[in-house]
Amino acid sequence: MSTTATPPDAEVSGARLHWRALEGLYASAPINRLFQSKLQIVGEGRSRITFAVDQSCHHAAGAAHGTIYFKMLDDAAFYAANTLITDRFLLTTSFNLHFTKPVRHGTVIAEGRWISGRRRVLVAEARLIDSDGEEIGRGTGTFMKSRIALSGLDGYATALRDGG
Repeated sequence: MSTTATPPDAEVSGARLHWRALEGLYASAPINRLFQSKLQIVGEGRSRITFAVDQSCHHAAGAAHGTIYFKMLDDAAFYAANTLITDRFLLTTSFNLHFTKPVRHGTVIAEGRWISGRRRVLVAEARLIDSDGEEIGRGTGTFMKSRIALSGLDGYATALRDGG
């Protein structure tokens, strides 16, 4: 008796296809052309964004402006939550942000993690880790389903069509 096994990476389907499509959606957003960043969905309810901080995102005192903290924390939490929703784009309804340390340059990682909710409102958190492994910011957001179908968004649909 012989069996043929499909190599684990040969076919992307189900949840992994959705995750790759979310990564495509992130990459296609015009705002993300302003930042050196990359999203990786690392599992259900988990995301990671790696991005570079340089002088282009500094405030007048020479450190990263809070907008970059918010953007990366919001995106990491959002995508962690959207791993659980396969049909609709989520919208941020609120976000609490805590700055714990300034960052001037280097690679920073935003780690997102879904906390609760699966139907109407989802809660997710994120934290920023600098290149020394220290936490520099943290945030918690609430997200709700919109009327926007994920399949109707170019970046998502293209990734689905291409098979992830």
